[in-house]
Amino acid sequence: MEVISTKIPDVKVIQPRVFGDERGFFFESFNKKKLEEALNRPLNFVQDNVSSSKRGVLRGLHYQIRHAQGKLVQVLAGEVFDVALDIRRSSPTFGQWVGEILSAQNQKQFWVPEGFAHAFFVLSEIAVFHYKVTDYWYAEHERCIKFDDPAIKISWPTKSAGDTKPIAPVLSQKDAEGEFLKDADIFDI
Repeated sequence: MEVISTKIPDVKVIQPRVFGDERGFFFESFNKKKLEEALNRPLNFVQDNVSSSKRGVLRGLHYQIRHAQGKLVQVLAGEVFDVALDIRRSSPTFGQWVGEILSAQNQKQFWVPEGFAHAFFVLSEIAVFHYKVTDYWYAEHERCIKFDDPAIKISWPTKSAGDTKPIAPVLSQKDAEGEFLKDADIFDI
């Protein structure tokens, strides 16, 4: 695997080594030892999640105020724009974000560490999204920051390759009612 640094040092793009031929392909999607060495930290994933979303669905920016989750995310089918937002108040990159196109074609993974809010926006007709998490989900601790907070200025794509018309975000009620970062219940890890 190749671990690619981003403008926020703790967030990484992981490009697995893919073996392919006319029959298809194979790649190792997770190897605890190799990933721990690459990230220079221990990992203990406790849960795997899979979601399916239609074109235009935007999920996030989610995080938990207790039981913060590190996430290793990837797309099994389709394409998304994935975002990690640093919400660690004492961090030099507080309020900054990193985005990456993840797709079944590029097979990239995204490491979103604890202390970050996470979101993704579906660019394909459908996307199947897989993520491993380092802590369990607790509804009472989950929070959401507005995806369009003008203080954060996330550059969400308006189209995917080959599109002629813009993709409008489709939000859940919870995501539509997210808070601005300046008002959000956030913490230091």
